[in-house]
Amino acid sequence: MLKRTIPYALAGCALALATTVEARDTCDRDWHLAGAVQHVLLLSVDGLHALDVSRFIQSHPQSAMAELARHGVTFTNAALPGNSDSFPGLLALVTGGSPASHGVFYDVSYDRTLFEPANTACSGEPGTAAIFDESIDQYTADHVSLNAIDPATLPRRLDRQGHCVPMFPHNYVKANTIFEVVKARGGLTAWADKHPSYDLVNGPSGKGVDDLYTPEITNVDGFDATASVVCTVENDQLKVGAILNQIAGKTHDGRPARGVPTVFGMNFQAVSVGQKLAKDNKNGSCLADVPALGLAGTPGGYVDAEGTPTKVLAYGLEHTDQALQGMLAALKQAGLYQSTLVILTAKHGQSPIDPRKTNKLGHLVDIVAALPDAGSPAAQAIINAGNCASGSCGLVQDDDVAFIWLKDQTQAPSVADYLNAHAKELFIQHVFAGDSLKLRFNDPLHDNRTPDLIVQPEFGTMYTASSKKNAEHGGFSFADINVGLIVSNARISPRILKSAVETSQVAPTILEALGIDSDALSAVRKERTAALPGVGRDTD
Repeated sequence: MLKRTIPYALAGCALALATTVEARDTCDRDWHLAGAVQHVLLLSVDGLHALDVSRFIQSHPQSAMAELARHGVTFTNAALPGNSDSFPGLLALVTGGSPASHGVFYDVSYDRTLFEPANTACSGEPGTAAIFDESIDQYTADHVSLNAIDPATLPRRLDRQGHCVPMFPHNYVKANTIFEVVKARGGLTAWADKHPSYDLVNGPSGKGVDDLYTPEITNVDGFDATASVVCTVENDQLKVGAILNQIAGKTHDGRPARGVPTVFGMNFQAVSVGQKLAKDNKNGSCLADVPALGLAGTPGGYVDAEGTPTKVLAYGLEHTDQALQGMLAALKQAGLYQSTLVILTAKHGQSPIDPRKTNKLGHLVDIVAALPDAGSPAAQAIINAGNCASGSCGLVQDDDVAFIWLKDQTQAPSVADYLNAHAKELFIQHVFAGDSLKLRFNDPLHDNRTPDLIVQPEFGTMYTASSKKNAEHGGFSFADINVGLIVSNARISPRILKSAVETSQVAPTILEALGIDSDALSAVRKERTAALPGVGRDTD
């Protein structure tokens, strides 16, 4: 019995294709993509739900999304394998696993083996927040990112020789990536994303991506493009330009390269920002967001529970699709359309869709601190973790979910009881702790990354006091984890599959399409991740 479905059994065909015409015909009938895929373009439109894809194609039948669907398999019930932060969402796509394998829950999380950045001797008790967001950039005096990581901002680790060294994002990933696998087999690789911290796609080797481009979208104490959907589109266009250069056989900035990448891609932020904004360009910082557009000051997100986009979100969707059209046109012009597998999906969704369900409570720690029994040991354990400035005192990381790492892990059962007892006041749907947590992730008593407790609030509830956004991601709600997914190539007949799949299945699908055994990915081996069904021939 085979351990999983393999839609591209290319190894056998590779031998057959070298022999007779009859053998080649047999391979073409059995595996209609055999030998055809030479490049894979992976595109993450962050926030893109399956519902968004369906509605956009219906209202824009001549769109790029519609073209991809006409030559592809559309999965309407695709979900993330873990929580919906951008880091684990992207790692699902490129490692084939969940946090149980790659070890990353959030761009700001906690590790019981690391030391804070200032502890350059790695002395004393280990344990500190692992921060890999825009705050780790190198900045000018005018608060403009240099699009590079400042090692002094990174948590510290002891290497195998006992030296205290910075923990770069790629070091933090416990599973190898498709980029490392493809590069090891002589392929070219490239990726473009929103922060320099997306160095994590390089994988544990630190060398997986030949051409990594990460123009910062959010400058700390400086210009934040995500205040406006228009300026977010402009930031996306920097990465789109990189893709167009790479399709032309150049590097992201137009310099000569060895050829077109074997695996390349980018993330789009405009849809995610368009979904979240309470008011577009509220502070007027985006000068390109002119009155003629009619967007500034108007809300983003959706009009209703059916997913009708506001003008702000519609702008993000339409400009993202225009960028996709440009990429498809460039592939055709370069003669690569037939040989490129295009995968359109998302690192995460966004919730709530229905604006009437938005419920912003404030941070979980502040709510707990205001409860009548906030002085109890269980409440204090939460408060102390949430107020931990640095070092080994725990962490509470929240959005539309809350991850809790406790200083004293033996308190986890009593803290879980406390949270469940106050579920009504805290709008808690479920607390993952003890056995319920270990059924999904690693045992926090034996894993340095896994939270002691995970709080999933009721749908629409966000543990934030932010006035900037009315939607968020990070948790496990349906709108957070259900994303669009189209696998497209000129030789694929259109098909809609409603069976449940996970975005982690994208990684083995990419490798199998290129004729590479997906067991080369450690997360695939550990989690037995199958390639996506229905794209090529299924075997049983």
